[in-house]
This record gives sequence, C-alpha cells and structure tokens, in this order.
Amino acid sequence: MKRLFTGQSLDQPVIRKVAGYARVSTDHEDQVTSYEAQVDYYTGYITNHSGWQLAGIYTDEGITGTSTKKREGFQNMVTDAVACKIDLIITKYVSRFARNTVDSLTTVRQLKDAGVEVYFEKETIWTFDAKGELLITIMSSLVQEEARAISENVTWGHRKRFADGKVTVPFTNFLGYDRSEDGNLVVNPEQDATVRLI
Repeated sequence: MKRLFTGQSLDQPVIRKVAGYARVSTDHEDQVTSYEAQVDYYTGYITNHSGWQLAGIYTDEGITGTSTKKREGFQNMVTDAVACKIDLIITKYVSRFARNTVDSLTTVRQLKDAGVEVYFEKETIWTFDAKGELLITIMSSLVQEEARAISENVTWGHRKRFADGKVTVPFTNFLGYDRSEDGNLVVNPEQDATVRLI
C-alpha cells in the first residue's frame, strides 16, 4: 500500500528509519571478514547520520547465485519495508542487492510503491531519483551478464579438464583413494577393504 502522507506536522524534524543490507556469497574466511566489516560499517554509518534511525542490518551469508528467493535476510528486509518499518535501505553495490535484472527491478518497484527508497552506495543511485530505475536496469543487466559469463567459464573449464583426462577429486573426503605424487588417483590400502565391501 502506497503511503500518500507522513502524518507528521510540517515543523517536526523528519527521522528516517534506515536499514543496511550486507551479503557475501561464500563461506570463505576472507569473505566472512568482509561480511563482518560490512555489518560494522553500516551500523556506524547509519547511527552516526543526523536524522536517521537504525531500523536494522539485514544480512545473508554464504548465499550465492542470481536469485533472491533463498536469501532469508533479503526477504525479511523487504517484508519489513513494506510493513512501514523501513524508509530507506542502504547497500554497497547493485550486485549485493540482486544479480538478476528482473528480481532487482521488481523489488525496487515494490519498495517504491511502499514509499521505501534504496541507495546503492558504490554507484550513487537513489531509487527515488528520476534516472534511478534506468541506471538500475543497466547495472543489473551488466551484473547478470557477468554472472552468466563466469558460470559459462567455470563450466567450460570443467569440460576442458574432463576432455584432457584430468580428474578433480576432493582427496580429503574421498574414500578409497589418495593423491599420488603426479596428482593422479592411487588406491589407499587401508580404505580398500571398505570400498570393496560397499
């Protein structure tokens, strides 16, 4: 439901309820540090800003892919925003918000209809700005294309290794085999009996 008026008197200072959104796509240690840094940064950034009230820091950790459906923190943030608990959402990049053009635009429009603005810090895009939606469309398309290209490159790399006869095996969790000096599979004599029994 679109908010048509604030209900506040004109001489009363407006306090905006501001939320931060942080996301990292892997559980690697360096990414966890980045995640903690983002949370710390947005907490300080919002609380130290005059006229802003911290409405929460919403996070998704270790979530990858281009869809927002599995991102619980993101979904909770949108729900709270639509329920008038948030006036402004701040996030670092368009790619942190959504890596899919449809998801990005759909969410931004849903938030806009609820009177909630999003600010993408790196790209300096405000969604209430007249050119905001155009810029988000362009940036989201670029991010989506980059994600598709990375996926294709990774798939091509796996296929090339298979074609060259190179095996990629997680040796630390692979029952019955070890890595030889030349990097190939060699039978582990202690685990051999277990593999044969299976």
